[in-house]
Order: sequence, then C-alpha cells, then structure tokens
Amino acid sequence: MLELLIMIGVLVLAVYLFLKLIGLRVIPNDKVGIVEKWWSFKGSLDEQIIALHGEAGFQPEVLRGGIHFRTPLMYKVHIVPLVTIPQGQIGYVFARDGKPLDPTQTLGKVIPECNNFQDVRAFLENGGQRGPQRAILREGTYAFNLAQFIVITEDKIYYLPMGNKEEKEMIEKMVQTLKSRNAFRPIVITEDKVGIVTVHDGPSLPSGDIVAPTVGDDPSDPETYHNNFQDPEKFLKAGGFRGRQLQVLVEGTYFINRLFATVELIDKTVIEVGYVGVVVSYVGPKGQDTSGEDYKHGELVEKGYRGVWKDPLMPGKYAFNTYAGKIVKVPTTNIILKWISNQTGTHRYDENLKEVSLITKDAFEPSLPLAVVLHIDYRKAPLVVQRFGDLKMLVEQTLDPMVSAYFKNIGQKKTLIELIQQRDEIQKIASAEMKERFAHYNLELEEVLIGTPMSSPNDNKIDAILEQLRDRQIALEQIETYSRQQKAAEKERELREAEARAAQQKLLTESEINIQIQTNQGKAEYQRSLQEAQKIKALAEAEAEKEARIGIGRAIAIEEQVKAYGGPQYQVLQDVMGKFTQALEKTGIDIVPETVVAMGEKASSASFNAFEMLLTLLLTKELGIEFKVKETEDENVKKIKQEILNSILLAKESDKKEEIKENSQNLQQENNVS
Repeated sequence: MLELLIMIGVLVLAVYLFLKLIGLRVIPNDKVGIVEKWWSFKGSLDEQIIALHGEAGFQPEVLRGGIHFRTPLMYKVHIVPLVTIPQGQIGYVFARDGKPLDPTQTLGKVIPECNNFQDVRAFLENGGQRGPQRAILREGTYAFNLAQFIVITEDKIYYLPMGNKEEKEMIEKMVQTLKSRNAFRPIVITEDKVGIVTVHDGPSLPSGDIVAPTVGDDPSDPETYHNNFQDPEKFLKAGGFRGRQLQVLVEGTYFINRLFATVELIDKTVIEVGYVGVVVSYVGPKGQDTSGEDYKHGELVEKGYRGVWKDPLMPGKYAFNTYAGKIVKVPTTNIILKWISNQTGTHRYDENLKEVSLITKDAFEPSLPLAVVLHIDYRKAPLVVQRFGDLKMLVEQTLDPMVSAYFKNIGQKKTLIELIQQRDEIQKIASAEMKERFAHYNLELEEVLIGTPMSSPNDNKIDAILEQLRDRQIALEQIETYSRQQKAAEKERELREAEARAAQQKLLTESEINIQIQTNQGKAEYQRSLQEAQKIKALAEAEAEKEARIGIGRAIAIEEQVKAYGGPQYQVLQDVMGKFTQALEKTGIDIVPETVVAMGEKASSASFNAFEMLLTLLLTKELGIEFKVKETEDENVKKIKQEILNSILLAKESDKKEEIKENSQNLQQENNVS
C-alpha cells in the first residue's frame, strides 16, 4: 500500500514537472497574459521594450482567456486584468515604446490601425509614438498589453510594473494633472455658458497673433472637420495652432482629451434692451476702412476683421470669445449726466462730476449744479467708441471740461441775481448752442437743465443775497395777497348783495303774482257779481211779478170773499184761525180735552175755554180790539194765546225783513252799476 502511494505521488510530481516544463498556463476570460521572452537566438533589444521580431523581451501579442503553452525555460507570462472604462468616462493612454515625439509635439499621434491600442504591433509598425497619446478611450472593456501601454482611468491605473521609480513618479504626476482638469469626465456646457478652448499641442502661433484662428469647422470636409476639437489629429491636419482658440464651444457635451485641450467656461455676453454692443476685435486680417474720408479718428471695419466693427450687435445673447476681443456696451436710451456732488445718473458715467464753479459779473463765486441729457444714435455708436474708447472717458475728458468752460463764460457775463432770475432763458440758449458742439462728437444733445446757484466755500455772502431776494419776494407776494384780498372782499360784498336781492326777488315775484292773481280774481268776481246782479234782478222782477199777480189774485179773491161772507173782519178772522191752527199744531195742546169734569157752573166755564180763547184773539190789540187776558184763565190757554200773538208779530217782522232785503239788494245793484 505504501509503495502504491509513493508511486502515485511520484507520478503526480512527474506530471506537474512535465506541465511546468512544457509551460501550461490557464488564463481566465477576464484577464490577459503578457508574454516576456527570457532569451532568443535573435538576441535582445537595444532601446525598445517590445520585441517585434522575436528578440528577447516583451512580446507584442497578448494571450487571451484559455489554455496556453509557454515553456518557462524561455517565457514568462504576466497575467493582468482587462481594462474597463466606465460609462460616461474617459481613459487616457501612455505608451512606453514607440517613436519619440517631435519637438513641437506634446502628445503622440493617433494610429487608427492599432484598434484603440489593442494591437501593439500595428501601433509600432505604423509610427506610433511613445508618451501620452492624443487618442482617448471611451467606455468599454479592452485587452491591452500593459507592458506597452499605461491606461489611466478615474478610479484605477492599469500597468505592468517594471521597477522604474521615475516612471512611477511620472504616472502619479500625470494622474494629478488629469484630476485637476476634471479630465475623466466629458465637458458639459449649459445654456448660458461658453467654452473657451486652449490647445496644448501643435505648432505655435505666428508672431503678433494672440488667438488661434478658426480651422476645421466645416462638416462638409470630413478630412479636416475635427468636430469641436474632439478629433485632435484632424484639427492639426486642418492647420490648427496651439494656444487659445477663436472658436468657442456652445451648449452640448464634448469628449475632449484634456491633455490636448483644456476648456474654460465663461458667461455668454448679454446685451440688454436699450444698449448695443460695439465689437473691438483683437484678431483677424486687416480690413478696409469704412468710416469715410471725413472721419479722421480711426478705422471701422467689417465683421471678422481686426479693429472696430462698423455694425454693432443688437440686444441679445452672444457666444463671444472675450479673449479675442471686447464688446463695449453703448446705451441707446437717454443718458443723464449730473454735475452734482454725490449724485449720479443711471449709467454712472458721471460719478466723478461735481458742480461747476463760477465767478459772476459782480464778483460772486457760486457753484452751479446742472444736468445734461444726451442720446447716442445706435448707428453712430461705433464712431463714438472708435473716437473715445470708453463712454466714461468721453464724459470725463471731453464733456466735463467743455460744459464747465461754457457755463464759466456765461457766469462772467451775468450778475448773481441775473443768473438766478434768468435761469430759464440761459437754459434755452445753452441747449441751442451746445447741440452743435455735442453733434461734433457724434452725440445728440436733448436738453440742458440748470439748478439754483449755491454758496461755495470761497463765497459765503451768496446766502445774504438770496435772503434779500426772498424777503423782497415775500413783500411782493404780500402786496399781491392784500390786493387780492381787497378784491375778494369787494366780490364778497357784491355776492352778499346779489344773494340778498335774490332772496327778496322771490317775495317780489310772489307779490307781483299775487297782485296779478287778485286782479284776475277781482275781474272774475266783478263779472260774477254782474251776472249775479242780473240774475237777482231777473229773479226779483219775476218774484215781484209773481207776488204782484198773487197779491192781485188774493185781493180779488178776498174782495170776492168779503163780498160773499161779510167784509174784512171775516178775512182777519180767517187769518187768525190759520195762525191759531199752526199754534195748536206746534204746542201739541188738544183743542178738546180728553176728560172733562164739570161740576156746577165751573164745568160749563171750563168747557168753553177753547172757544173763549178764539173769541179773545179776535179782540186783540193787533186787530184793533181790546185784548185782555184774564187772570183766571188756564195756563194752556195762556200759552196758546201767546203763541198766536208771537206768530202775528213774526209775520209782521218777516214782512219788514223782506222789505229791508229788497232795499239792500237794490242799493247793492246800484253800487255795482256805478
């Protein structure tokens, strides 16, 4: 048994030694094998690292996953991982072997045949250069020969150590440079940003140029179109220079090798409404002057040439390269310049201006505050910029001395009081005269505004003069006030009289109307009285006629009755009986008592009372007969007698009243007629 185990062990050892001898190597699929040849009959390498012709050294081909036989007597296999570039990142390559870089080169040229550096032999045979490469690695997994290439990603460095301290330090320095430039991520430019590109490879700029001209920006030419510096080889083929580029990057994502070019993000140039942008270009060929023969202060050129462009930029956003030129914003709205200390206009071009010091005709030294409103035609804005370079310089070096001198000359011709009282006239004259001066500088003067002269440190007597003017004005105003108050009092008196007249006018009107009404009523009453008189007269005549006829009729009747019944006594008796009958009806006394108690002689006397009363009435004084009332008569008989007597008197009184009434009506009628 022991012998069997010894035989098995020896057999295993023999197999192991055999496999080692023949160089059996198993390489996983996520790794590659780098072959290093120990010796060769073709000798060794002198300067190269990769042996392209079977020499001793690192071989260009790598072993992929699987079983391989490389005898350890001749080869050493270094197993290394595959290189993985994460999504959205960039990998950088450093070549250990290849041709040396040219003096003007910073990075090794791109070798398309090397299949993204995975074919070492193709890289070296097609002129691949050692050092950092222009080509970059995009996301993916690669089988690199890490003896030839060092691959740097954001998270890891892939390489085969060779024990070279200088190389290690160089790699660490390269990593730090890439991280400082955020080189492992693509460049993302947002809406309001512009990318200024600086290329670090290629030929230098010609003398006198500060910005490299735009090249290879035509997509229709695939040989030179570098697609915004993402293809360094085509950029250089198109004639690009190293240095800051005129071409800028706008919104988008760019995979640019930061060892080849770096990008600086700046804000877009915004020209607000109310401004135009005058472009002063530092680059471009010399252009033809378009300012004309009469303009002697500089040249204006077309767009794209060096100098001041004759056409300004209108309001908007511009991806302007501020290293290739500048944009001077010129306001097209009114500009207010204030010669007043501690006050400035909206545009702040006047922040260094102060009041103009004057010396008047009467030797006062006031300070004159003033303001000037001007406007710049947007078409003339390039002329202003070409002439003065800057609007603040225009204000401080030209307008300030010109305006100050003008008003100093005016102040010498006016007294202080004239300067104050004639301010409006001076303002109008100044506006008219200074327009021509401003037009000489391509400016449009809108208005000159003059303030009140103030005391200066050299003259403290101005306040006294102003105080006297104020007192004088107050006195004048008081006179005017009293005069107006007097007129107001007179007007008030007239108003009161008018109000009183108006108040009485109502009564006068009412009285006149009442008089007219009464007049009309009198006339109406007069007419009615005439009509009433005529009516009364007609009625009276008719009544008189009636009474006359009735009287005549009665007289004839009575006369006939008298003749028939015995004379006038009978008529009297008949009337008396009628009255008696009315009296009995009115008093309600029975003519014949319901109960009669008669005893002896008294009884016959009592039953005769009524007839006795009638006979007594026939004998009354009113009839011319003795009328006596016996004391022994009954009270009822007395009442009847008295009623009859009253009726007779009443009838006579009625006749008198009728007569009086008739006489009154006749008198009234006569008055009305008169």
